[in-house]
Amino acid sequence: MIKQVPAYAKFLKDLCTVKRRIKLSKKAFLTEQVSAIIENKAMVKYKDPGCPTISVQIGDSFVERALLDLGASVNLLPYSIYKQLGLGELKATTITLSLADHSIKVPRGVVEDVLVQVEKFYYPVDFVVLDTEPLKKGRNYVPIILGRPFLAIANALINCRNGLMQLSFGNMTVEMNVFNLCKQPMDHDDVENEEACLIEALVQEHTENVENDEESKNEEVEISKPELKPLPHGLKYVYLEKNEEKPMVISATLTEEQEMKLLEVLKENKRAIGWSISDLKGINPLICTHHIYLEENAKPVRQPQRRLNPLMQDVVRNEVLKLLDAGIIYPISDSSWVSPTQVVPKKSGITVMKNDEGELIPTRLTTGWRVCIDFRKLNAVTKKDHFPLPFLDQVLERVAGHDYYCFLDGYSGYFQIAIALEDQEKTTFTCPFGTYAYRRMPFGLCNAPATFQRCMLSIFSDIVERIMEVFMDDLTIYGKTFDDCLLNLKKVLKMCIANDLVLNWEKCHFMATSRVVLGHIISKEGIQVDPAKIELISKLPSPTTVKEVRQFLGHAGFYRRFIQDFSKIAQPLCALLLKDAEFIWTKACQEAFKRLKSLLTTAPIVRSPNWSLPFELICDASDYAVGDVLGQREDGKPYVVYYASKTLNDAQKNYTTTEKELLTVVFALDKFRNYLLGTSIVIFTDHSALKYLLNKKDAKARLIRWILLLQEFNIQIKDKQGVENVVADHLSRVKVESHFEEAQINDEFPDDALCVVEKLPWFANIVNYLATGELPSEWNMETKKYFLSRAKHYAWDDPYLYKFCPDQIMWRCVLEDEQQDILRMCHEGACGGHFASRKTSAKIL
Repeated sequence: MIKQVPAYAKFLKDLCTVKRRIKLSKKAFLTEQVSAIIENKAMVKYKDPGCPTISVQIGDSFVERALLDLGASVNLLPYSIYKQLGLGELKATTITLSLADHSIKVPRGVVEDVLVQVEKFYYPVDFVVLDTEPLKKGRNYVPIILGRPFLAIANALINCRNGLMQLSFGNMTVEMNVFNLCKQPMDHDDVENEEACLIEALVQEHTENVENDEESKNEEVEISKPELKPLPHGLKYVYLEKNEEKPMVISATLTEEQEMKLLEVLKENKRAIGWSISDLKGINPLICTHHIYLEENAKPVRQPQRRLNPLMQDVVRNEVLKLLDAGIIYPISDSSWVSPTQVVPKKSGITVMKNDEGELIPTRLTTGWRVCIDFRKLNAVTKKDHFPLPFLDQVLERVAGHDYYCFLDGYSGYFQIAIALEDQEKTTFTCPFGTYAYRRMPFGLCNAPATFQRCMLSIFSDIVERIMEVFMDDLTIYGKTFDDCLLNLKKVLKMCIANDLVLNWEKCHFMATSRVVLGHIISKEGIQVDPAKIELISKLPSPTTVKEVRQFLGHAGFYRRFIQDFSKIAQPLCALLLKDAEFIWTKACQEAFKRLKSLLTTAPIVRSPNWSLPFELICDASDYAVGDVLGQREDGKPYVVYYASKTLNDAQKNYTTTEKELLTVVFALDKFRNYLLGTSIVIFTDHSALKYLLNKKDAKARLIRWILLLQEFNIQIKDKQGVENVVADHLSRVKVESHFEEAQINDEFPDDALCVVEKLPWFANIVNYLATGELPSEWNMETKKYFLSRAKHYAWDDPYLYKFCPDQIMWRCVLEDEQQDILRMCHEGACGGHFASRKTSAKIL
């Protein structure tokens, strides 16, 4: 018997008690939900069909997937896509966007009335243009978001169950499947990723009253107004707008017509110029993005913040607020990399000042404070980028020698390059006001210079070394005439605008005739030392420590290309830098110190090489150094291109004279290889034996090795006197000893004796030719040929002439009077004898 059966289940009790009455008819009362399930009428549960997307046509560009988002109050377009589509000019907007990650974004502007084609319908759409990270094409690639404004214009009705969207225009309708283009398959992870990619744009209009708004604008204008500093001689300020706004720096020597032309170009391209950090737009990430690639097995490092005093905290606070306002950094709390903040003084160049005792001492003045991030831990495990920087001397040589220059400089150049999204957290830094990460490339990253130089070359690759030079953020445009330079400037500014590269108005000087570039003055005349640096060096007191000697040689060595025999002169100072050397300031050190300062103050102007002319090398060697001068001749006048020198080591000091002279030539050809390879070279040396040494087969192994190194150059060796352009008679340096005893003047001195005194040596023509390379103009062609066939066997080593004989020995040529003395010595002298003519000549040779 069944007990305690629930009363509400009467039908169940009946089934149990009358279970044997099979044919008993009874009714069971079911709920509505159970009936629906039994009759297969219940509602089916559906999964997320995905994000509705459609294909659209904008101008000539086809966008395969545009997201339809009911949660977006605006139509959103990334700035990179805006640049690709080439849409109209952006208009300013006061809205801000709140994204799905709760971050606040300020858009670049709004582009209005963009015709978007969907099937056969055209809709005018207003897009809000926003800076976003570069999009990677893939299954989730959705470049455009069409929000509620578009859906309202298109009168869109979306059926999420069957995936159909109906668009209507008047009496015409179009249906399309908006889910077929979604990513397939759709699983749970994809749904989360898709939701993370959605941007929920909420318009937040500024609700401040008009008075406060105007006051804040006036304050911003006052704060952002640039400061006008005193300009060097030859420059002046001009303004691109009324009320002395948008200042620029141009040459003060331009004519009124030239100034009008320049201002017209600058006004036309003023978008390339920045007057504040808020003007930075950021170079298109599709052109350049900084990546931080780590070594394998690199472990993240979280460093604690460093203590700062109240003054330093104010400096850090102002810097953080400035970078936050500009959108260069953003708050972050979960980074695995954290680097500390360091505040360092901004120092000017070395200045000589008097101390309390009235002594002159070199010092650096502090002009402000700079906030730096200590990325040393991160740099230690970063794979190094070995992109090369241009050679400083080559940049200077290509720039020098023009009439007009435009010197441009990037506005906070590093902050214009975006960091890859996946690498931004690695730049996280900590300070008393929180932790922040960089969106743009900061100073301190080991690969930042390589990235920036690569970026500049990618932007200006078509015109570098033709109309401009690029060294990091220093851009130099040049031209032989004003119109040429203006045309080149216009091209560069257009390229800056196209790539969103912003220039610093204060550091841009237009149509100048000279300026300091990379520590040197560039002008039409050539390359000069910077007078400001030389004036400072000239005031330096004598060094009292090894550190001060090293600092002086470092400053002077920067201009060593302007000083002939620099190493030879500085040898006493260099000796003080040797290991375990005792510091004793000798008279030789003081003389070398003074001479270097004197040579720097009178340094010559070196010129850029003319590649259509042959090069000339003047080589010289001493007991402890070698020196070389690279030059050329234009219209018969020599000019200097480069000075080079080298101190000999202990082994090289023991070389013979011939080895030292050849070492000088080898050093010069190696130093100036990039100038001389493939060109014609004339080498002037005071050791003419080198000319015949090149053809000698039984020389020392070291000399033969050096000679082989010279084979790739087209060289011609001449006597050193030839470079001085002295066509004077070299016989003035030939010592003609008088064999006449002192006697009273005889008025009846025979004329033939006078002719003997004035008689020239037999090798006079040979010496003149070897010294000057010129032949007497009165000779005919046959005489010249015969003479040249003889002269090639001779070498002039002032003051002696040598002949290269068949026995592989070089014999000195002697005068007629010396010949008689030699014969008399060998025939009648104490060691001589009355031998026959053959034995006597053999004894002489």
